[in-house]
Amino acid sequence: MQFKKYTKQRNGSIQGLRSFKDTLPKNIKKFISKRGQIYSETLNNWKHIVGENLFKVCYPKSYKNSNKFGVSTLTIMVRRGNEVDLEYSKKEIITRMNTFFEDQVVEKIKLTSFNDERKIIVEKNDLNLNVTNNKFKDKISNVKNEKIKKSLLELTKVFKEK
Repeated sequence: MQFKKYTKQRNGSIQGLRSFKDTLPKNIKKFISKRGQIYSETLNNWKHIVGENLFKVCYPKSYKNSNKFGVSTLTIMVRRGNEVDLEYSKKEIITRMNTFFEDQVVEKIKLTSFNDERKIIVEKNDLNLNVTNNKFKDKISNVKNEKIKKSLLELTKVFKEK
């Protein structure tokens, strides 16, 4: 195998296929290895980390890794009115996260509250079979195959019900 020194990689590469790790830029590798993995694992295991009750009222918003200016911080979005519950369980969440990652990952937690007003708009039930927008009705009507037309209309009915 021949070594190439004229490539734009930071290390000399061997001719042939390169691994995916070597094709990524330097700063993206740092982001994925430090911040991305911790945040994604936190999202995946959030229910296990905080418990059932707090899982319903909060979720992690962002994670900032420690540097020379600050400590590692996890920002959590909390539904308004439940800030006190999360405030009392901050230390427990920090210890659970650090034991989950088996390292000192989180040193500080910031709370941000949000309103969770779910406005339910009651729509009148139309007896019209076509529930699509006019723009899509024209496109569906231009389809020549009748089976495809019917299946597209059924698909739009299913989306409208959800």
